[in-house]
This record gives sequence, structure tokens and C-alpha cells, in this order.
Amino acid sequence: MKLNKNFLVNKTGNDTVIIPTGNAECSGVVRENKIFGVILDWLKRNITEQQNIYKMTEKYDAPYSEIEKNVFSIIIGMRKIGAIDG
Repeated sequence: MKLNKNFLVNKTGNDTVIIPTGNAECSGVVRENKIFGVILDWLKRNITEQQNIYKMTEKYDAPYSEIEKNVFSIIIGMRKIGAIDG
């Protein structure tokens, strides 16, 4: 699983924005929080959803089930707009 090459990532403060290029199937900008940015960083390394969740549980003090729910939610949303390959 990795970020589609037709999307650019820009970080501004605590916000992360993904911007589709002219070759992307969607239009518009997706703006999310710091957690979204962490997931995007890991997607650049082509790791799995489960690896994402495991790394989040190491980094943040939150229940596994809550982290899993949030990671899946973000990934599902990104898949819907074509921002994830694999």
C-alpha cells in the first residue's frame, strides 16, 4: 500500500494536505490533522494497514481499537478518492 503518485503532500503546521495533480481522478484538496500526516509519511514507505496501526500504538497512548478505527477510516477515505495504490 502506498500513496498514488498523482497526489502531492504538503504540510503546514499541524495540518497535512494532499493535492491531486492533473492526472488524478478526483479534484479538490484533502486537509486533515497530524495523524493523517503520520499515516501519509508511512505510506511513502509502502507499509501495510496493520503495520500502520502497530506503529501508531507505539507512538500514541490510545487504545488499539480506537487507533485501528481511525487508521481504517482514513485509509478508506483515501481509497475512495484514488489516493492509495495497493
